[in-house]
Amino acid sequence: MAIVGRKPKPEDQRRNPNPPRHDWVQIENKCFEDAPPLPKTQATGHRWSAATKRWWRAISRMPHCVLWDEADWQFALDTVIIAAAFHNGDLKQATELRQREKVMGTTMDSRRDLRIRYVVAASETEQPGIKAIEDYRKALEG
Repeated sequence: MAIVGRKPKPEDQRRNPNPPRHDWVQIENKCFEDAPPLPKTQATGHRWSAATKRWWRAISRMPHCVLWDEADWQFALDTVIIAAAFHNGDLKQATELRQREKVMGTTMDSRRDLRIRYVVAASETEQPGIKAIEDYRKALEG
């Protein structure tokens, strides 16, 4: 999941004339719906807390989950165990959870580090029933 190298800088701030090692990965900004379900109970037999269920729903629906393979999903399922412990009050898990969430790209900042960019689908940019002002002006002139 992680990409080595520096964070990308804006073009005008770059000092290195060499091209970047990795290009951005552009992902259509729509929720991922094919995630594996959260197991009914934890390995200990306890039920998941509401906070942990909300966490899993947010994590498993990120648009860039479309890139994940079986190992990435296993990493996410292992991380939900740490998140559950944190949500149940084990604050010692906070650092590990934060590091894992960064690797998974849960925040805009971590997605930038991973060079993942969400883009609007082409079909969403065209709004039905709305005409360009130039077309309207041409109709008035003609």
